[in-house]
Amino acid sequence: MSELDRRRFLVAVAATVAVTGVSWCSAGGPKETVARAEVPGSAPSPAAPLLPPLLSPPDRASRVLLPGGTVLTKLPGNGDLLAWTVDDGADAEVVRLYTQFAKDTGVRLTYFVTGSYRSWTEHAALLRPLVESGQIQLANHTWTHPDLTKLSASQVADELSRTAAFLRNTYGVDAAPYFRPPYGHHNAEVDRVAAELGYQVPTLWSGDLRDSAALSEDQIVRMALQAFTPQNIVIGHLNHPAVTRVYGQLVDVIRARKLRTVTLNDVFLRPEIPYRTSQPS
Repeated sequence: MSELDRRRFLVAVAATVAVTGVSWCSAGGPKETVARAEVPGSAPSPAAPLLPPLLSPPDRASRVLLPGGTVLTKLPGNGDLLAWTVDDGADAEVVRLYTQFAKDTGVRLTYFVTGSYRSWTEHAALLRPLVESGQIQLANHTWTHPDLTKLSASQVADELSRTAAFLRNTYGVDAAPYFRPPYGHHNAEVDRVAAELGYQVPTLWSGDLRDSAALSEDQIVRMALQAFTPQNIVIGHLNHPAVTRVYGQLVDVIRARKLRTVTLNDVFLRPEIPYRTSQPS
C-alpha cells in the first residue's frame, strides 16, 4: 500500500467513526448507524478524531482445551469474542489489503489458506510478521479447493499435505489441527484422513459474510451486522474486492459491540497431536 493509499484508508476509517459509524445516545450506550463513508482525497486534519484501539484478546492463560471428536462451529461459553476467519486467497490484491487492514487496525484474523494461489507467495513478506506475532493465524484450506468428499483417500491426503508443506516452508508454521473443508463438505472418511495428518478439527462457522460471491459493499455490511455477534466463528473470503472498501464500517461494528477479535489459537490450547511429515512426491 502506497503512503497516499494508507493515508486514505486511515481517513476512511476515521470518517466512518466520526460521521456514520457509532454515535452515543444520551444514556451513554452505543447506537449503531452504518452507512458508506466517502474517502477524502487528502491527509486527515489535526482535528480528526483518534480511533479507540480494539479490545485486546484474552490472556493466553485463559485458553481452553479443544473439544475432541467434534466439528468446530462456534467459540465456547458466553463471552465477547469474535473469531473472524477468511478463506481462499484467489485475489492477491484482496489478500494484500486484508493483511494491511489487520496491520493498521490490530484486528486478529485466522486465514484458511488455499495453498496453490499465488497470493500467499506474492505477499509473504507483508504477512509473515503478523503470523510470527500471532495476530494472524494460518490454517489449512487444501491446495486446490476441491470437494473433498468426491476424492479418494490419497487425494484428500495430497490436498492437505501440500498446503501443510507450503505453510511450513514459507511461513514456518504448522497449521494443524485446524482445517476447513471447501464448501463445508466433509464426511467420516475425510475426517479420518485429515486426522492422520494432524488435522483433527474440521472448522466450519456460525456466521457468514456471504462474500464467496461478488456482493455489493452494502450487502457485506448488512451481513456483518448479522454475523458479528459474541462467540461466533465468522467466515469471509479473500476473493472479491468489495470487502476492502468497507473495512472501516466492519471494524465500527466490532467497536460498537465491544467485541474482542481472536484467532483460534487465542482461544484454544493446541493439543499434542502426532503429525505425519511425509509428503507426496
